[in-house]
Amino acid sequence: MRSTLAFLAPSISAAYTGRVWEINLHEEVETWFLELCATDPISADLVAEAIDLLAEHGPALGRPLVDRIQTSRFHHMKELRPGSSGSTEVRLLFAFDPLREAIFLIAGDKSGQWKRWYQSAVPLADERLEEHLTRLKEERR
Repeated sequence: MRSTLAFLAPSISAAYTGRVWEINLHEEVETWFLELCATDPISADLVAEAIDLLAEHGPALGRPLVDRIQTSRFHHMKELRPGSSGSTEVRLLFAFDPLREAIFLIAGDKSGQWKRWYQSAVPLADERLEEHLTRLKEERR
């Protein structure tokens, strides 16, 4: 149900000695990202750069690139707000799980939909996170 795209791993310089955070994508987010690569490579590069920063900084990464989703059932649900080309407003909803790995749950372009995008995206992200957490609990047994 999740995948890790290896090419999104950050370049680690000799000066960087911190942890690299694991990044996982829900299969639909992976499909969305691959389609974005094909249709809008500039925005795809900006998304990859933002994910690289999240992998480098983990939960400490904050505004303006990351913000909390207030309407989620999960207090740790966040959105990644990468730059994008043209008139798009790309958003990716994610959370860090108990293994301290980021899981990207939904992604899309909210331009022209502003609040409506969140009304459908947040409940779906909540549902996917709940499924992910349930699966993790079952794997621990």
